[in-house]
Amino acid sequence: MKRRTVLAACALLVAATPFDPFGEARIDDKPGAQVPLDLGFVDQAGRQTTLRRIAAGQPLLLAPVLHNCPNVCGVTLAGLTGALAAKPHERVAVVAFGIDPADTPADAAHDQTRNPRLGATYLVGTAPAVHQVTDALGYRYAYDPRIRQFAHVAAVAVLTPDGRLVRWINGLAPEPADIASALADARGERTNAFVRALAVLCYHYDPETGRYSLAIMRILEAAGVLTVLAIGGAIAFLARREA
Repeated sequence: MKRRTVLAACALLVAATPFDPFGEARIDDKPGAQVPLDLGFVDQAGRQTTLRRIAAGQPLLLAPVLHNCPNVCGVTLAGLTGALAAKPHERVAVVAFGIDPADTPADAAHDQTRNPRLGATYLVGTAPAVHQVTDALGYRYAYDPRIRQFAHVAAVAVLTPDGRLVRWINGLAPEPADIASALADARGERTNAFVRALAVLCYHYDPETGRYSLAIMRILEAAGVLTVLAIGGAIAFLARREA
């Protein structure tokens, strides 16, 4: 009886523990991490494929997303589309990598219709296969059963043609220069796993109000403030240099 009481108390304690998206969702620094390229996945057309087949000897841009995302995954893919369009790259493979094992090829196909210019392969896979890739990359995310959503970082992994991590590029709108630099490193097989300090979480969108949670709003506000400060610092530096 005493054991049952202790277990019940532990269960209540776990249930009462608030979900911490900032603690659960992060990217660990793993320079040169090797991604398993030969695991089986399914693309938006229902075809069996692998990351090696998709890469086909080219650098790989891998964006972990939810194909049924109510948050900012679509914005992440749109930002990547814009960055690639601003500075076109002939030899690069792009993957919208579904991290929710409940997603289906039909979900991936629907996601593709929202970003037709990206030219990406939209993948779904089993939980073990997905986690082997994300664990290798140090990409941590978690499911919050209270709101039935995943908390994960909006980011793109840049890989060498043989599947080693070059770097992560965080944020909703990657700079074309950052993508170009990372792809140059990938082609030269230089790995440094540079991760931008500011991480934007894809989490906690309220479909009833059409608004993001206070946590997400604070992140976006912080991003705006940091951008303004960076621009101001650059202007001040240039002004002192001219003087």
